Amino acid sequence: MNRPKRLLVANVAWAHETAVRNPEFFRNLARGQNPYVLWIGCSDSRVPAETITHCEPGDLFVHRNIANLFVPDDDNSASVLEYAVKVLKVGHVIVCGHYGCGGVRAALLPPESSLPHVNRRIAPLCALAGAHRDELAGCADEHARVDRLAELNVLDQVRRLRAHSIVREAETTPLVHGWVFALGDGRIKVLASGYETDDAMTCTTAVHSVA
Repeated sequence: MNRPKRLLVANVAWAHETAVRNPEFFRNLARGQNPYVLWIGCSDSRVPAETITHCEPGDLFVHRNIANLFVPDDDNSASVLEYAVKVLKVGHVIVCGHYGCGGVRAALLPPESSLPHVNRRIAPLCALAGAHRDELAGCADEHARVDRLAELNVLDQVRRLRAHSIVREAETTPLVHGWVFALGDGRIKVLASGYETDDAMTCTTAVHSVA
């Protein structure tokens, strides 16, 4: 059995098990969505938003791309934010990066000529790496540099989102949080809680584990 067919078989099993566990689940799902969080995460297959947060379908409005970037002049990113804030009226926006991110690592290496679309996409991340060149050079090794840049990237996206007119001019301003996921133990660490101001938000490596 090929992989797509396995996915379809697994879907049948999941739908059946879910309906048995909660007969109203799909009827409720079909009535519409009311997510409380916009999740901006990385496309990496190891960081599925609903799985790592133990959420159900309908809980999160998810936008994923390489290196969890928010690019204000990109209609894809901006339309997701606009719909989440103005239509769905989410109360929270979470940017969640992860350690060991391939997109972040690529921003620290010479551009790969065979990946022009990726190169253009991570250009802001390359610029961020350049702005923090001295700090990154002081990291112990490549892994530490990648992980530190992943943290700096999350904080940069938080600042971009907080400064965006869609957020600032919202009827009820959503709180913007910055998180990073550790592949090694499955835990999320908080870099920006959503409750502090940009002036108070520090770029330190001291972060808080979420219980």
